[in-house]
Amino acid sequence: MATSSGAGGLLRFAESRKNLTGCVCGLVGVGVTLTGAAGSLWPLVVGGLYAAGALIAPPERPDTPRFPTAGEQLDALRTDFGTLRAYLAEAELPAASRERVTALEALVEALLEPGWVSDPDHLHTLARAVRQDLPEAVDTFVRTRWWTRFSPGSEPPEEHLDRQLSALHEEATAIAASLRDAEAVRQETHTRYVEERGL
Repeated sequence: MATSSGAGGLLRFAESRKNLTGCVCGLVGVGVTLTGAAGSLWPLVVGGLYAAGALIAPPERPDTPRFPTAGEQLDALRTDFGTLRAYLAEAELPAASRERVTALEALVEALLEPGWVSDPDHLHTLARAVRQDLPEAVDTFVRTRWWTRFSPGSEPPEEHLDRQLSALHEEATAIAASLRDAEAVRQETHTRYVEERGL
């Protein structure tokens, strides 16, 4: 394994800018030697020119990391949303909470349609809702409700679930409103353009 690593490092150095520039300068030294100008010091001339070339060569730059595009992130989020919907369908929820979850699912599904959400903040909010907030809210409710049977009279877990679902619905509604406003501005701009074009 160490030999393989050493061979890889040697290959990387052989292909590096420093080595290639040094080799070019070393070849210049060989040319100087062939003319007889270097005399008996030719090894020093060739080695010195190689070292000088290696020193002046620009440093190696690591490859720029590639991160998922907004479209790729949206595709992955849609896949995760499908997983979440399957989980929510199996969760035992009160009728009122089920209605809230269904409404939230419909809104998130519409927002995740291709071509709508591209803003990184909106994408982050939706990803957090799908991958963290909504599953956590339902899971916590299911667990808390199970323990509530042993301590009657405590605060009903349904209240917390409904408050969480309302807050998540408000966040998704704010994104929808932002998209609606952006489209309205776009429509108004196009109307002005078409009307003024004929003047």
